[in-house]
Amino acid sequence: MNSATETPLGLDTLRLDPQRATDAIVAAIQSQVLETLRRKGAVVGLSGGIDSSVVAALCVRALGPARVLGLFMPERDSSQETIDLSRALANHLGILSVLEDITGVLDAAGCYRRRDEAIRQVFPQYGPGCRAKIVLPSVLEGSPYRVFSVVIESPGGDIHRKRLPLDAYQTIVAATNFKQRVRKMMEYFHADRLNFAVAGTPNRLEYDQGFFVKGGDGAADFKPIAHLYKTQVYQLAEYLGVPEAIRTRPPTTDTYSMPQSQEEFFFSLPFDKMDLCLFGRDHDVPPAELAAALGLSPEQVQWVYRDIDAKRQFAQYLHAAPMLVEPLRRV
Repeated sequence: MNSATETPLGLDTLRLDPQRATDAIVAAIQSQVLETLRRKGAVVGLSGGIDSSVVAALCVRALGPARVLGLFMPERDSSQETIDLSRALANHLGILSVLEDITGVLDAAGCYRRRDEAIRQVFPQYGPGCRAKIVLPSVLEGSPYRVFSVVIESPGGDIHRKRLPLDAYQTIVAATNFKQRVRKMMEYFHADRLNFAVAGTPNRLEYDQGFFVKGGDGAADFKPIAHLYKTQVYQLAEYLGVPEAIRTRPPTTDTYSMPQSQEEFFFSLPFDKMDLCLFGRDHDVPPAELAAALGLSPEQVQWVYRDIDAKRQFAQYLHAAPMLVEPLRRV
């Protein structure tokens, strides 16, 4: 990978050698799972997206298909496409798979009820047959105070949008986080029964910026692609032969009942531009230089840098291990 000081920023800045990158990750998985963790294989939660698909393919290369279990964990709001693509990947890789519909668990925990009650603080008419999602304004608008809005769709197809008060927003997020935490519970159930390790699927952008749920998709025994930018994950996907339908699917959250991109929910820029912004921030690339590569203004790049710093600050909590009063000394 070229540094910002060697060549102008562009499409090739984050180009990697896919064979070399794959060999390094495969060796790491073998060492971490079989030797360090002393587990027999890996459990991967499959979402039909690029990250979990690449992680599953890497685990198959490292451990063999018989030592990789793919989990499908849909719920009431999941897209059918998620299941279809996840099944296609499992069949393509030749791995065992298990379907765990988590709707009942979420319903019993009050996930949907708590979320809907919070939405009704803003839209009292929200009820059966309605769909919803939450969205952020673009980071390119420059406001340091980006406030979430809730978007609802009536059974008749009418779309309405309003800004969320803080308590409603936090309740919606807290209720929705049940989904990621229940999925992780299922992953560890199967890992425990098989003596497998749980594979995490965040890429570098998600891991760095805190695009995960603490105790949910943030929990794992090993995270084999957390050092890779999302654009690099796509490069590995092509090299590893991940089905084209997955490689061409736009990144989604598949968390809310309305279709929702990762861009409108969290990053506010397409992932390829966010990758370059993250690279630029890490390598002290002047905003004017990065702006020329992205087709943005230097001021807009500065706004993105500010957003990256703010997310990193919040992500410290997500990454933090439990705090102790005194460190424990091992005998």
